Order: sequence, then structure tokens, then C-alpha cells
Amino acid sequence: CEACGGPYVKPTIVLFRGSMPREFHVKTALDLPGCDLLIVMGTSLTVAPANGLVYRVPPTALRMVMNDERVGRRLGLEYGEDSIRDVFAHGHSDETCLDLAEEMDWLDDLALIVDELPEGSARLLRERLARRQLQEDE
Repeated sequence: CEACGGPYVKPTIVLFRGSMPREFHVKTALDLPGCDLLIVMGTSLTVAPANGLVYRVPPTALRMVMNDERVGRRLGLEYGEDSIRDVFAHGHSDETCLDLAEEMDWLDDLALIVDELPEGSARLLRERLARRQLQEDE
């Protein structure tokens, strides 16, 4: 930084109006045509190119949105009991990802890498594993 002489800090997220890495465009072109499940997390789906992903998966692909609020209705996402391809998982991304992992019986797989996870995610996973163990012991 010219003002303080310290190093610049580059976030690991793409800021509004920032460009996505080239790899994003290459991978989406390769991966989306064969996608069975698109999971969208923590976005308003109002800014390209993220909002275009919901259109680029096959019509048979399921689309799961994990977010604090329902987004994407203007993009054709339809949530509710009658929806056949769109699912809304309300809540914080870490919690909803753990809910999905638990439903898919993946918690034991995640337990193997718990020490590699960010501190907050690791704490939530350990709590979930402990709660599951208590339920099994009852």
C-alpha cells in the first residue's frame, strides 16, 4: 500500500464488478452441459456471470439455492412443494452444507478432513458430529 507501506491484500472473493478468473469460464463451459445438480450459495443472483449459471445447466438438472433469502425468481427459479427441479435451503452456507452432507451420509467423510477446514466450519462440523453421536448413544 502506498499510504502505509504494507502489502496489498487481495480477497479470495470476486468483488462487485470484478472479473471472474479465466478458469471459471473454461470450467463452466466444460462442466455445465453434463451437470445433474447445480448448487448456488450466498449470492443474490443479480449480477452476471453467476446469475447466468441457472440457465446453462440442462433442463433435467436440479438447482439448489442455499441462501438467507429466496433469490432467482426473476431468472425462472420456482420454489415450493410443486417445484420439480428447484430447491431452496434457507440459512447460512456452512449450516446448509452440513445439512446436505448429513442427508447424503457424508459427515464421516468430512470428519476425515475436519482439521483442514476453516476454523468456523470445523467447529460447526465437530458440533454436528457430537450431536449425532449423542443421538446414537440414546
